[in-house]
Amino acid sequence: SLGFFVSAIGVYLAPPYFAGGMFWVCVIATFALIFAIRATRNTPVLSFGLFLILALAMGFEISPWINMLLHTGHSNAVFNAALTTAVGMGCLGIGAQILTFDYRKVQNYAFGALLLLVLVGVLGMFFHFVSPTFYSYATLAVFSVLVVVDFMRIHKGGDGATPVELALSIYLDGINIFLALTTIFSGGRRD
Repeated sequence: SLGFFVSAIGVYLAPPYFAGGMFWVCVIATFALIFAIRATRNTPVLSFGLFLILALAMGFEISPWINMLLHTGHSNAVFNAALTTAVGMGCLGIGAQILTFDYRKVQNYAFGALLLLVLVGVLGMFFHFVSPTFYSYATLAVFSVLVVVDFMRIHKGGDGATPVELALSIYLDGINIFLALTTIFSGGRRD
């Protein structure tokens, strides 16, 4: 929850002209911070601080999209996506505490689906063969499964992951669900 709050601050603080090259700086910084959080797993305070910086950078990264929605009459899409993400993740988290299947098998399939989703997304940027709405529904499906897997990991003891690493996984699942829902609720207008 704190990560999402910090991302909202990042969206608010990002300058209105924030796009282009600065967007890619944030994307690269986000990936670097993910690796840095994992590298500093033995120093929880530093790891947590890096997580908060990542959440702020992610807010800057998504700010052009969110601000475009807010300023083009799609503010309901942002609100509805945020509310649906919160309620949906809560329900998925509760469901993960009740379910008893071996999440490791599902985790492998979900990770494979995630890699396929990334590949389709990258190719789609150049060849435009997938509609934004279809891609958003696929993203929603994959990350919903990953949320259940991550909550089940917590329930089963974390599989050796630190609390910050687990929070990072759930945060990344949630932010991707939120972005997919903004596209769906805005009528597939994602560019």
